[in-house]
Amino acid sequence: MIKSRLEKEEKVIAVKDTRVKDVMTSSVVAVRRSADFKEMVTVMRSRRISAFPVIDADDRVIGVVSEADLLVKESTPALPQGITRLTWLLRRQSKADGTTAAEVMSTPAVTIRQDAPVGEAARLMQSRRVKRLPVTDADGRLRGIVSRADLLSVYERPDAEIRDEVVKGVLTGEFGLEELLFDVTVNSGVVTLTGPVATHAVAVSLLAAIRYVEGVVAVRDRLIYPEDG
Repeated sequence: MIKSRLEKEEKVIAVKDTRVKDVMTSSVVAVRRSADFKEMVTVMRSRRISAFPVIDADDRVIGVVSEADLLVKESTPALPQGITRLTWLLRRQSKADGTTAAEVMSTPAVTIRQDAPVGEAARLMQSRRVKRLPVTDADGRLRGIVSRADLLSVYERPDAEIRDEVVKGVLTGEFGLEELLFDVTVNSGVVTLTGPVATHAVAVSLLAAIRYVEGVVAVRDRLIYPEDG
C-alpha cells in the first residue's frame, strides 16, 4: 500500500538526517574581541585562512573578521554620492581606525546551529554569499566551523551504502515494493532505477524519495508504468 503524499514527504525529510555537527571542523581559529590588529593579521597569515569568528568571554560568537575587514585600512574606494555619503564615510572611517577585533569585525555574525541539517547550512551560505559558517550550540557558544567543502562531504558516501538504503529504506521499506522486480545500480552517487510501478504518480514519488537519500547525486528514471488516463 502506497503511503499518502504527506507521509511520503515526512519520510523524505527524515532520510536526510546528517547534521552540521557531523561534518563541521571542531578545531576552530577564533579570537577574542580584544585581539589587536597585528595579532589578527598574524593569525590569518600563519593559519592561511581568510576569516575567523570573534568570541566574547563566554565563547559566544559576536562577529566575524575577514580579509576585507582588515583591508579597509589600505583600500580607497570611490566615495558614494547623495545623502548617504556622510553616514557611509563615518561608518567606514570608524572601521578604518579600528585597532581591535571588536572595532573591525562584521556583525551580527552569520552562524548556524550544530544540530541544523546540512541542507539548511548550504542554503544559508548561498543566500548570504559566505564560504564558511561559525557553528554554535543552543546558547550561541562556538562549537566549530563548517565550510562549503565540509557540506560536500555527504557525497563521499559509498555507492554500496547508498544502494542499500535505496532498496531497503525506500523501495521495500517506504513504498512496500518487491525488490526482485527492480534493478538498482549506483555509480558515483548516480542511481539508475529500472522496474514496473502502478502509476506515473507513484513513479514521481518514488524518484523524489530516492533523490533525497543521502549521498545521491542524481536519479536516472528507467521505470515502466501505464499512462494515466
